[in-house]
Amino acid sequence: MHVFVTGGTGTIGSAVVAELLDAGHTVLGLARTDRSVQALTAAGADVLRGGLADLDVLRKGAAAADGVISLAFDHGSETSDAAALDRSIAEEAAATDALGQALVASGRPMVVVSGTPWVPGRASTEDDPLPMEGPVAGRARSVTALLALADRGVRTSAVRIPRTAHDEGKGGFAGLLTDQARRTGVAGYPGDGDQRWPAVHARDAAVLFRLALEQAPAGTVWHAVADEGDAVRDIAAVIGRRLGLPVRAVPTEDFGPFGPIFAMDQPASSAHTRAALGWEPAHPSLLEDLELLEP
Repeated sequence: MHVFVTGGTGTIGSAVVAELLDAGHTVLGLARTDRSVQALTAAGADVLRGGLADLDVLRKGAAAADGVISLAFDHGSETSDAAALDRSIAEEAAATDALGQALVASGRPMVVVSGTPWVPGRASTEDDPLPMEGPVAGRARSVTALLALADRGVRTSAVRIPRTAHDEGKGGFAGLLTDQARRTGVAGYPGDGDQRWPAVHARDAAVLFRLALEQAPAGTVWHAVADEGDAVRDIAAVIGRRLGLPVRAVPTEDFGPFGPIFAMDQPASSAHTRAALGWEPAHPSLLEDLELLEP
């Protein structure tokens, strides 16, 4: 299968590109910068120059492919202000719609990235809807609209990534905690630290994206969850020990627009995904991977 991939140089995206190529697929990767061109070329992918806002380029990439995996998102907005986050979400929504519309009536697959939802008092499952309120509700709406294209001849599916997708101790919410610790000199966590975050190794997530591309029925949702939920205090403790920094609670506001989400208890399950697609994580857990952090 010739697969058009956006966001193919990020923590998850680079793992997805490698997984697809290793499985015998070919990849056309969207590249906005020279650095991205070099990374994709080195990995063995073909390159289409353009950014997430270049909708005609996205349509061209989708039209030339047997399937699409959409991963691109401006993650710099996650540590910026709420307005920047809103702009990134709107850009992603327009891009997702353009890609999906280009595949209407084709029967071809499109896999989009999403996040695991949170459900009070228990681990969320694949049957739980995404929240339509809160700082990232716009992402939920765009994913929901994409999945609805199953009724218009697109084999759509969504892979829900937990709060931390990691590789060598970097990436996701845990990565943001690490970055904040380096800046402030404190391995801080919001709330009482008992809240749980699910996690997955990026290379395990990449396998699930490939399986969804190859096998997932139209309109389906999957959970790329390896660790159902690690206490944030435990995550911060490893970060603090590895960086030689004190560990303590800090105000939720210190984490910007994602602070309220950081403070939530949000474990998630992947039992259905494992049973239905045969997905089985094989790489280190988050707490194990964080041991690779360097001071």
